[in-house]
Amino acid sequence: MISFIIAIVMGGIIGWLASIVMRTDAQQGIFLNIIVGCVGSILGRLLLGGVFGGGHLRGDAFDWRTLVTAFIGAIILLAIVNLIRRGRVR
Repeated sequence: MISFIIAIVMGGIIGWLASIVMRTDAQQGIFLNIIVGCVGSILGRLLLGGVFGGGHLRGDAFDWRTLVTAFIGAIILLAIVNLIRRGRVR
C-alpha cells in the first residue's frame, strides 16, 4: 500500500515538472499531473527501459534511472498530446 502512495506522489511530481518544461502547467491540475507522471512512467519504461534500465515507480521510485525515465516519458506524452490538440509540440 505504501508503494502505491509513493508512486502517486512521485507521479504527481514528475508530471508537474514535465508540464512546466512543456509549458502546460496552467492548463493542468494536480489530478492530470499525477496521470501524466504515471502514464509517462509507463511510456518511458516501454521506450527507454533498455537504455536507462529504470524500474517501476512502485518499486524503485527513488532510483535516478527510474526518475529520468519517467520524466522523459512524461515529456514525450505531453508532446504527443500537444501535437494532437494544437498541431505543434509546444
